[in-house]
Amino acid sequence: MAQPARFSAPQRLVESVRAEDTPSARAWLAQLPALLEARLAAWGLVPERIAEPGGRSSLLVHAHRADDLAPVALKLARPNGEAAALRTWAGRGAVLLLDEADGALLLERLHGEIPLRSLAEPKAMLEATSLLHRLWVPAPAGHGLPSLAEHARQLGDRIAERRSLPGAADAGPLVDEALEAVALAADGGGWLLHGRFRHGRVLAADRAPWLAVAPRPVVGDRAYDLASLVLDRLDTLAASPGPRGAARRRLARLSEAVELPADRVRAWTLLRAVDTALGSLAAGGTAAAELHLEFAAWL
Repeated sequence: MAQPARFSAPQRLVESVRAEDTPSARAWLAQLPALLEARLAAWGLVPERIAEPGGRSSLLVHAHRADDLAPVALKLARPNGEAAALRTWAGRGAVLLLDEADGALLLERLHGEIPLRSLAEPKAMLEATSLLHRLWVPAPAGHGLPSLAEHARQLGDRIAERRSLPGAADAGPLVDEALEAVALAADGGGWLLHGRFRHGRVLAADRAPWLAVAPRPVVGDRAYDLASLVLDRLDTLAASPGPRGAARRRLARLSEAVELPADRVRAWTLLRAVDTALGSLAAGGTAAAELHLEFAAWL
């Protein structure tokens, strides 16, 4: 890897920040070289390489400690609640947070080239539901994380705003039904949720077979987390014989595996599928939008 002062941010990160086009996003991107250099020096780290293609909102650097050569990962991201969730889990089911400062996270090194998605779907789903049982814990007092009720309202507002997009006209009934899920957030409980749990955010590790990474935590109904798992590997499900039946069986099996009401999981899945579809339409991704709306109709 180049010296920190001359490092190049991954193109995907740069494009994402530029697309956001806000002063805070541009300022954060501009400060990355200095922040990286400062954290490497403060924590006594030797950089190895920048993870590519990397995330759309963070920079991940593989490094090792200069004194004992222990492999670690240095993550630079804007505040998103990740550190608070990782502190609560303390390595139980999730990557271990070793230190934090100035928006930087020092993490144990996982095997990023081996995501849970590399397993066959039945085995991957089994491992995923087992991991969720460990991640779902009561949110600690004074956590400062957003509530699912707040997040769901934002999703609802975004969906309502986008429902008039070209290509969404025929989705009106699905949009109406999806928006009904917003009310579910009022009585979902105070569980700490991963927020974006799927096979691609679970990696192989040394101290455990699989550990979750990159949460966007919210506090509320566990069925919301499971909904993102129901939507995982959607392309594979769509290509299977009888996809409508396969979608319903997947939802039922996953709900049963974590002992959650299937109707709540279905409602959150509809909300997430419709939000993703309309977001794809807004970005010009017609194929992805059609796939998610079709899946929502199968439920």
